[in-house]
Amino acid sequence: MNPSITLNEAEQAIANLPESDKAQLLRWLEKEVKNGFAGIEKTENVMNGAACIRQTRIPVWMLEQARRQDVSEVDLLRNYPQLSAQDLANAWDYVNAHQSEIEQAIIANETDD
Repeated sequence: MNPSITLNEAEQAIANLPESDKAQLLRWLEKEVKNGFAGIEKTENVMNGAACIRQTRIPVWMLEQARRQDVSEVDLLRNYPQLSAQDLANAWDYVNAHQSEIEQAIIANETDD
């Protein structure tokens, strides 16, 4: 969108979008407004401030590392019964948006072993 577009012009443009595009736009706006990701939390004294699945100590980087090692989502859900499929979808969204952060966390934790 043109940065000088008015709210009224945006409203008119949105009205003509298909429902799927409106849903995607809503998710994007939610992230922009919250400056974060649904279901992902960073707490200073929990897991060294790493991005974790909401109300858990399960870091996103660890889930991504497992995925890279060909651990299936089914196995992740079986091994972590407190997780839902939506939690994994939120984690993958976070990984896609914060690739450098996740890569650095994986490297840092591999060298800690």
